[in-house]
Amino acid sequence: MIEQYPVAKALTCIKGIGPITAPALYASIGKGVQFKNARQLAAWLGLVPQQTGTGGRVRLGPISKRGDTYLRMLLIHGARVVMRWANQLNDPLSHWAVQLAERRGKHKAIVGIANKTARMVWVVLHKGPDSLPVHYRTA
Repeated sequence: MIEQYPVAKALTCIKGIGPITAPALYASIGKGVQFKNARQLAAWLGLVPQQTGTGGRVRLGPISKRGDTYLRMLLIHGARVVMRWANQLNDPLSHWAVQLAERRGKHKAIVGIANKTARMVWVVLHKGPDSLPVHYRTA
């Protein structure tokens, strides 16, 4: 089924996105023209921190959990797989994930990976899979 949609097939080149997640993202987002930048896509999925504050001081809270819960769940599960193999791999994404897990905890690191994955989805949709950084590509 995924072979019928070249855009969905291109999404599978991102770490953490497989044959179930890619068509679901493509069905919900399409080509992503409604998002001006990658952060807007991540915010639409509910993967960015809530911001509160007053007097110029901004405090970041938990993720907003707004948007499509099914897509967010798929991205979180894909991020769990990336986190599972991060100790054995030697690339910048894995190093970042391991360091973040040590600083902030495993579950927050998983949400951070899902956030980065959503942003890479926007990059693939707008600029093509060739513009994806090498350490985000599947082997």
